[in-house]
Amino acid sequence: MDAKRQNQLIVEQFSVQAAPFAKLAAHSTEDSLRLAREAVELDESDTVLDVACGPGIVACDFARHARRVAGIDLTPAMIEQAQTLQAAKGLSNLEWRVGDVVELPFDSSSFSVVFTRYSFHHMLEPDRVLAEMARVAKPGGRVAVVDVYSSGPEQAAAYDHAEKLRDPSHVRALGLGELAGLFEKAGLEDVKVSFYGVDVDLDELLGSSAPEPGAADEVRRIFREDVGVDRLGVNARWADGSLQFTFPIAVLVGRKAEA
Repeated sequence: MDAKRQNQLIVEQFSVQAAPFAKLAAHSTEDSLRLAREAVELDESDTVLDVACGPGIVACDFARHARRVAGIDLTPAMIEQAQTLQAAKGLSNLEWRVGDVVELPFDSSSFSVVFTRYSFHHMLEPDRVLAEMARVAKPGGRVAVVDVYSSGPEQAAAYDHAEKLRDPSHVRALGLGELAGLFEKAGLEDVKVSFYGVDVDLDELLGSSAPEPGAADEVRRIFREDVGVDRLGVNARWADGSLQFTFPIAVLVGRKAEA
């Protein structure tokens, strides 16, 4: 698939998903937002760029603790959701851009923190995106990627198949070694890695998604058959009468070398 078609898929999917994605509780838990702030050692002097910012959940949270935050996303509907969230929270230290994160429209060495969450699995060229993130970071600045990861090729293949049925804009979940390799390639130093899980109700997630006709039932079948097997690597399980699972999330933070 070429970059133009992938971008079209992302915009198509997230134009539909924008509002329900913003409301999905799993994306806004205080624990996950606190972990993000702690991972980048956020403080009130920081200038932050949130790459592929979606509906602005992280950007608006960071804006409560930083000097200034910018968010950029490919999908105009997501930026509209972000602006709505900003207004609801009464925040004034934010700016928003619609744009392709493969070529960030910012000067080099502009931000002390450059961050992205739950986006790299949509990227055809994550190495180019991380290189751009490093470019716009200030010397000594922190660059962070937070995303679902795969623990092996067999689980990756099974997970990617199910996830593409749910969200056709999914490309693939990267392995930890691949993610670490991207940081090394981008010249980022002192890379730290941590982990957490995002617990999700499958039907709630499907309700916030835009799968092709019939795909949701196939996803449910795959998850039902994975209970007690874990080929997907997400601990599919029955709880409170519903199918639930846990996205495994890796947090990688590196520093741009001092000039």
